[in-house]
Amino acid sequence: MADTARIDKFLWAIRAFKTRTEATDACKGNKVRVGGVPAKPSRLIKVGDTIEVRKGAIQFTYLVKALIENRVGAKLVPEYVDNLTPQSELDKMRAPVETFFVTRDRGAGRPTKKERREIDAVWDGLGMSEDYDEDDD
Repeated sequence: MADTARIDKFLWAIRAFKTRTEATDACKGNKVRVGGVPAKPSRLIKVGDTIEVRKGAIQFTYLVKALIENRVGAKLVPEYVDNLTPQSELDKMRAPVETFFVTRDRGAGRPTKKERREIDAVWDGLGMSEDYDEDDD
């Protein structure tokens, strides 16, 4: 086994990303750091390195225990990395996703005029109103 491995290949192998292309793009987008320094996709890592990966709002932290270049099953991943991600970051995965969509019962059809005015009032209250007035036309 080699003493070093490419960071993009390693992140794909430990299942941090679904594809190697996603891992490469994350590196290019400065979402991957090794020892606090942004890592290019070809950056070589070694045992003992700390890898930080930003995926959405969550910052994952991994400690490299052993190197690997081929993708392994999820049950084998702990043999290669320790997940040092703080619980506060993991809790963000369970946080409810805030959405501004108005839910309607299936088959209820289009909103009535009254419902539409209520929807518009909510949007205006959130600062989501249109940038133009209909009277300007």
